[in-house]
Amino acid sequence: MPGTKNAFLRNTWYVAAWSHEIDEVGLLARTITGIPLLFWRDSAGRIVALHDRCCHRAAPLSKGRLEDHRIRCMYHGLLFDSTGKCVEIPSQEFIPPTARVRAFPVVERFNWIWVWMGETDKANDSLIPDTHYLDDAGWRGTPGYLHYDANYLLITDNLLDFSHLSYVHETTLGGSAKYAGLRPTVTNGDRNVRVERWLINDEPAPFLRNMKTWPGNVDRWNIYDVVLPGVMLMDSGSAPTGTGAPEGNRVDAAQFFGCQAVTPETATTSHYFFQQSHGFALDDPSVTENLRQSVIDGFQEDKDIILAQQRALDLDDITPMLAMRMDTALAKFRSLLNRAIVAENG
Repeated sequence: MPGTKNAFLRNTWYVAAWSHEIDEVGLLARTITGIPLLFWRDSAGRIVALHDRCCHRAAPLSKGRLEDHRIRCMYHGLLFDSTGKCVEIPSQEFIPPTARVRAFPVVERFNWIWVWMGETDKANDSLIPDTHYLDDAGWRGTPGYLHYDANYLLITDNLLDFSHLSYVHETTLGGSAKYAGLRPTVTNGDRNVRVERWLINDEPAPFLRNMKTWPGNVDRWNIYDVVLPGVMLMDSGSAPTGTGAPEGNRVDAAQFFGCQAVTPETATTSHYFFQQSHGFALDDPSVTENLRQSVIDGFQEDKDIILAQQRALDLDDITPMLAMRMDTALAKFRSLLNRAIVAENG
């Protein structure tokens, strides 16, 4: 899709980190959409996000140190407060009004740190998707992170086309080859693409064997939204055949909710944050651990194929990729994202 490969949507919220990555005394440097950022917590425990570049000689502030919840550049000693304003220059008394670095709007919600990379006056936290499953007493899950040496769109493509489950994840998350033959329902919203896929009366996926068993076949479902700029919210699970179908009541079900976020680091590298939570067997830590390992194994399979795909594209990005029916959801999302980027750039 033209316009998106090396461009990013700016006026949107990106997941920048897990809450546990930023403690009360530490610094976290992370690049988002090609812009280096520095995160820390102020005296009230709130997250601060500044451009990780001193306004003096462009030294990374992440090479500096915290002093009373302010950041000292360890090149020439400029001291910046949490708003990005320079409050001390050791070599002179006068502090120019332009001696400051950019501060970015940031929100901490349900264990994710969100940062707004665009125009500050347009930052609206009501646009942050609902990810309460990450921190909900009715669900159990384990936070995860992967770094990709690949363009972020290849990862969102993978999330939007679950026909790959039968082949990339044949012995893990996928199982039945019938899954690839299904035609999901795909619908568009203003900021999202929704995909609904059902597999009725088939054997359970291999990863469920260590978590839950049934005497017969099951109904499987994946119902998910991928929201701009690349956040996936997925209701999925399996239930005995006849109880999990769209009109069923999910009796004796293994229900999951996944929150995944693809955040571009640069045009060729990406951050991937994820947590798959289970809504059954909440008091059984072995289920949580088995789910964690299954997800890691499956996502490593995704990563292997996506990195191989990226290497092929690096060698030849001119030959077009052939569009097929299975690409409907990813094509809709790329079109939605491209329109948003074009509109933003005026």
